[in-house]
Amino acid sequence: MTVITDTDALAGFCDRQKDASFIAVDTEFMRERTYWPILCLVQVAGPQEAAAIDALAPGINLAPLLALMANPDTLKVFHASRQDIEIFFNLSGAVPAPLFDTQIAAMVCGFGDAASYETLVVKLARASLDKSSRFTDCQPRDVPQRSRRSMAPVSAAWPYRRAVLRCAARARGMARDGGAATQSAARANHAGRSSARDRRPCSALH
Repeated sequence: MTVITDTDALAGFCDRQKDASFIAVDTEFMRERTYWPILCLVQVAGPQEAAAIDALAPGINLAPLLALMANPDTLKVFHASRQDIEIFFNLSGAVPAPLFDTQIAAMVCGFGDAASYETLVVKLARASLDKSSRFTDCQPRDVPQRSRRSMAPVSAAWPYRRAVLRCAARARGMARDGGAATQSAARANHAGRSSARDRRPCSALH
């Protein structure tokens, strides 16, 4: 797991992911006192490597990451993606595409409405998650490096990839046939649906 704090390292990582068939993505953000969320950390896992991108690092330019989110050849895998999508839409004016939401896939697969990330990891990958950093405030610059590292595996862990693949297989082509519907729903959700109630602690644990 690599912690990225500068533009050159980010550009190199994103360049290595451009040929990946899919990447797993999650964001850490704060929106307790702001209308729009403040992006703090982005977690990205490709087939061979994973990174925690410090979005608040001084001087970092997220353009390489936004370009990766727009790469039509790489499937972007999220879980309960609406608020993540909102962040990327505000940064770039576009919804990440193509997109696969494992929470929607889980519903199709019979896991019920709004299945949590933890539920999928436990049931599909037979693994457990470390929740010790669930309520960590990512904004202060003095957040210990180990805290950032402990949060990073949430979307990057191998159990997550296995859960995604199994759920995707059971959904039988949802990534291809349901991608447009997922993105349309995301745009609809984005339009006028940010509210004071819509808050999430700085965590990728759902």
